[in-house]
Amino acid sequence: MLPSMNTANYDQYPFIVIWEVTRACALKCLHCRAEAQYHPDPNQLTFAEGKQLIDQIAEMNHPLFVFTGGDPLMRPDLYELAQYAIEEKKLPVSMTPSATPKVTRHAVARAKEIGLSRWAFSLDGSNAQIHDHFRGTPGSYNRTMKGIQYLQEYHIPIQINTTVSRYNLHDLPQIAEQVRQMKAVLWSLFFLIPTGRGMQKDMITPDEHDEVMKWLYQMQQHMPFGVKATEAPHYRRVVIQQNVLAQAEATLSSQQQLPFKKSDTLGRAPKGVNDGDGFVFISHTGEVYPSGFLPLSCGNIKEQSLADIYQYSPIMQNLRNKSLLKGKCGVCEYKQRCGGSRARAFAVTGDYLESDPYCSYIPQN
Repeated sequence: MLPSMNTANYDQYPFIVIWEVTRACALKCLHCRAEAQYHPDPNQLTFAEGKQLIDQIAEMNHPLFVFTGGDPLMRPDLYELAQYAIEEKKLPVSMTPSATPKVTRHAVARAKEIGLSRWAFSLDGSNAQIHDHFRGTPGSYNRTMKGIQYLQEYHIPIQINTTVSRYNLHDLPQIAEQVRQMKAVLWSLFFLIPTGRGMQKDMITPDEHDEVMKWLYQMQQHMPFGVKATEAPHYRRVVIQQNVLAQAEATLSSQQQLPFKKSDTLGRAPKGVNDGDGFVFISHTGEVYPSGFLPLSCGNIKEQSLADIYQYSPIMQNLRNKSLLKGKCGVCEYKQRCGGSRARAFAVTGDYLESDPYCSYIPQN
């Protein structure tokens, strides 16, 4: 059962839930939100606690559900948890394993067997030099390519995640072409947040954010995969602006060819999803956050139900109330569609309701 597409109210239920099943990971990525470690935290949720969490997630109108980490494959009971979510609770499940030696043909075959909806790999460069530097581990690029071959072999839908930073800004067109060649269904671009190991010096400038988003808009018109921007809600504003320009140009040329949306096998959100507004993140120890990039705990599932935390946490409620936004985000005509990255505002200013400091747009109001 997929989430209802005819509702755009995230006050009661999120559209997507992400569970960080472990902090353990063999990689040392420069930007790592989780500041992953080589060994599991002894306080991470147990198998029984994980099943209880899955029960609660299913009761929240069956949102999209993602296993992340660390590296989810570092958790021995990952497939049992995923199978429970898919077969018993009928949740659409994706996961984002790291490209390590744990990504074997057998691991991918097991994912196919249990009915995984999508497997996401990170690709942060079109070649080993760029990607491995970013991932902090030699050989990561080659293992990613080998893992993608396994996914293609077993016909598991592929999602590619790319963190946009100053290290790969010049390489994005080449990555896009690789995404096309591997027949991925979605390219999800994460615009760097300076949290965890991510540093502000690694980020692109506000003007470069806008330029990348304009390029994404143009690129997705002729690419066969969908495009999603994470922690960049101002991409919605750019799309609206570019649609207006395209419509005006089409009217002038009498061609009437407007941009189209790519299909997505998991469904797309009926309206924009922001931190705490359609999106919720559960840490490996059960702490609940508006997102993995906004480290403000709203409660713990060991003490409170996930639904209660999502619906009634003051932080979550504030994030869904766009009238509380400050600065230029507060007066922006796009604030209901965009709202700015609350995680980036918090990381840079210390106030999650402040303006997104990496949006270059000047409101017309």
